[in-house]
Amino acid sequence: MSKAKIFREEIEEAGSTYSAILLEMENAYLFLLSEGGERLGTLAVSLPPKPGIIGPPLSSILLGERNAALSRMLAERLAQKLRRLVLVSIFTRTIKEEKVYNTFLNLLDKVLKRVEAENEP
Repeated sequence: MSKAKIFREEIEEAGSTYSAILLEMENAYLFLLSEGGERLGTLAVSLPPKPGIIGPPLSSILLGERNAALSRMLAERLAQKLRRLVLVSIFTRTIKEEKVYNTFLNLLDKVLKRVEAENEP
């Protein structure tokens, strides 16, 4: 039985610190994206499409409403890419989701590269 792994990354942009925490489990990923301190924000869940099924992943908002579109979109994108259940939490203090989108994509890129590097044989 494998143990869950935790990965962390940070980026500084426009005077703010953005962080990503990834909890990798055998059957799922939990991404916590936040501005400033590490906090739980709007939480979305997404399931990848079943093999042979055409269409986007299923997703839903579980908690919160701020940044709901971004949380859901990132959860769907990650579920499609990673082929596992994905939960994405986004917390921002001041920045609107249109402005923080690229920052969080960069953070996700960094943290996923670390995961790939660690999981290589």
